[in-house]
Amino acid sequence: MERLFDEELKNLKEKLLQMAAHVEESIELSIEGLKDRKEELALEVLKREDSINLLDIEVDETCLRLLALRQPMAGDLRFITSAMKIGSELERMGDLAVNIAERTLDLLKTPLLKPLIDIPRMAKMAQAMVRDALYAFINRDENLARDVCKRDDEVDSLNNQIFRELLTYMIEDPSRIKEAVELLLVGRYLERIADHATNISEDVIYLVKGKTIKHHIEKKRIAESEGFATPPKK
Repeated sequence: MERLFDEELKNLKEKLLQMAAHVEESIELSIEGLKDRKEELALEVLKREDSINLLDIEVDETCLRLLALRQPMAGDLRFITSAMKIGSELERMGDLAVNIAERTLDLLKTPLLKPLIDIPRMAKMAQAMVRDALYAFINRDENLARDVCKRDDEVDSLNNQIFRELLTYMIEDPSRIKEAVELLLVGRYLERIADHATNISEDVIYLVKGKTIKHHIEKKRIAESEGFATPPKK
């Protein structure tokens, strides 16, 4: 019975890794379609949405079955409940990749506003966060999870830089406001993907430590203990 339970947990891990791989590929295709102005890549992202949604359903069903039939305790219970939340986070990332693809299809109707440098760079950062967050979950690697959380600030900073640059374009040439807004949305979607990867990493820390760091309550204490912030003076 214990061996069967281990096999079921292994199957759950594999489904999550498969789902994460699909999400990462969708992000990459959506940005390549935007950067290289290839409609077929954007359309491919739209086609892949169903496969991500189906995996999300399979993950939920597997988790519910394990909870109902195996009645897991302690660490296994945290693992399964975390897996359910992580499946939802990945499904939302897939939706955001679709949103980027939809913006790409709109942007292909007009000339390119500017060479795309920071948005592809931001996408690579977000993809790496997704990949590392899942590896941290599968391997229960708390240190890697914390590293992913720290990288979220880098993505936010780059998104702010993109916003300022595109705002300048809109001020200088109001006729291109629509294209600039579309690119702003792409940056926003990538920033949200990074947020979801951070949420997964927070779940990993909960899985390993049994402590929640959501809403920055525990994050501040961790940052101070690791030298990333100065504790308030007494």
